Amino acid sequence: MSTNPTLAAEGGVDRRDFLDASLAMLLGSAAAALAPPARAQADPAFQRPARGSTLRFFPGFKPIQIRTSGATINGVMGGKGLPVLLLQGFPQTHVEWHRIAPMLARDFTVVATDLRGYGDSSKPPEGQNHEGYSKRAIGVDQVEVMSQLGFDRFAVVGHDRGGRVAHRMALDHSDRVTRLAVLDIVPTYKLYATVTKEFATAYFHWFFLIQPAPFPETLLNNNADFVLRTLFGTLIPDVVTEDAYAEYLRCFKSPETLHAMCEDYRAAATVDLEHDKSNLGTSIKCPLLVLWGRNGAMHRLYDVLATWKELGSDVRGKALPGGHFLPEQLPDQLHAELRPFLAP
Repeated sequence: MSTNPTLAAEGGVDRRDFLDASLAMLLGSAAAALAPPARAQADPAFQRPARGSTLRFFPGFKPIQIRTSGATINGVMGGKGLPVLLLQGFPQTHVEWHRIAPMLARDFTVVATDLRGYGDSSKPPEGQNHEGYSKRAIGVDQVEVMSQLGFDRFAVVGHDRGGRVAHRMALDHSDRVTRLAVLDIVPTYKLYATVTKEFATAYFHWFFLIQPAPFPETLLNNNADFVLRTLFGTLIPDVVTEDAYAEYLRCFKSPETLHAMCEDYRAAATVDLEHDKSNLGTSIKCPLLVLWGRNGAMHRLYDVLATWKELGSDVRGKALPGGHFLPEQLPDQLHAELRPFLAP
C-alpha cells in the first residue's frame, strides 16, 4: 500500500494535516471540555475483560491475565521455543502484533501484552511525580509477568511506547533481558535534551498530552473516533484493519485509559528523565536491534542508528520502507529482521 511519505513520529499522518485537524478538534470541543471525564480508578476497580476477547486476532494463542505487584496485565501467549515479549505503543493495544505474532510463534514462545494503563490492563493511580506510569514501574510489570509464566530470561521487542519500556527494562533488568529490539524510536532523554522546532512540530502531541489533567483527557474523550482516525490516516483499512481499529477505539474511548495514556507521557517528561539522567553512560549489555520507518519523522530528524550506538556495544539496525506503524504495515519485512536476531 502507498502511504503518506511524511508520517509523523509516533503518529501516522502528515504533520500539517494533523495540526489543522487538531485545531478543528480543539475548537469543536470548547463547550464539551467544560465537563471533564472521570479520572483513572485505582487498581481494585479494575474490571476483568471477557476471556478470549482478542483471540480472534491470534489463532492458536491463549489469553493471559496476570496480577503483578503493581497492576493486572492483560495479553495473549502462544507458540513454542525461546520466549519473546512484545510491547505495544500508543494509541494501540497488544492487537497491533496480530499480523506478526503468529509468524514469530512458529519459532518462539510469544507473549504480547497491554502495558499498564493501556488496553485491558488495569489503570493504577499515578502516584507522586507520575511514578505509577514511569517506564521503570511499567517494566517491573512485564518482568513479573514473564516470571509468573516461567521465563527467567527473555527477549523483548518494543514499538513506540513499548520500546521506551523495553529500553528501561534492558537497563534495570540486564540479567533478565537477553536481546532487545526497538521499533521507530530514539531514546526519550535524547528527544527532550535536543528539542528543536522540527521535533516540537512532529511530536506536538507529546507536549499536549503532558498538560495537567483533565485538559487533554477531556478533549480526547470528546473526539475519540476523530482523533484515532486522524492518527492512522490512510492506513485504515488496508494496514490497520477495521476490526483492529474497532478494538483500539473501544479502549481509547475509556476515560480511565485516556488518563493513563496521558500519565505515560507525563511520566516521560518528569520521572523518566530523572531515571534516564541517572543512567547516562550506562551501556545496554544485550544485543540491540534498531528498526525504523524510512517514511517517518525519526528518519527525517535523527541519525537513528548512530544515536543508539552511543548506548550499546552490540547495536545493529536499518530503516524499513514504511512509516511508524511497522508491525501492521510491514509484518513480513519486520519478521525477516526479527527472526534471525531473536534466535541464539
